[in-house]
Amino acid sequence: MIPPISGATNPASTAAELSPERLQLREAAQGFEAIMVRKMLETARTSVWAEDAPLTGGGMKQFKTMRDDHFADIASQSGTLGFARSIEEQLAQFVPDTPDAP
Repeated sequence: MIPPISGATNPASTAAELSPERLQLREAAQGFEAIMVRKMLETARTSVWAEDAPLTGGGMKQFKTMRDDHFADIASQSGTLGFARSIEEQLAQFVPDTPDAP
């Protein structure tokens, strides 16, 4: 999970303290970051490896895709790159922070 964002939320808020809308926003932001990381890895991979290399068969391509997907999910959930945190911070002003907020 992404650590709480300063400014837009209470720094001490945890996932249990956030409104359902805010949790959905956090999950959507993480999903978007994962998509961005996957695309960056895919683009980087096509520019590095030639298609006619000995180890570029279907199994290897599938393994690389699965590895990239897993890495993208980990990166987005840990907040390493910060894309999800920035997206959540910008959109947090439109959803309540806590379940009992107006």
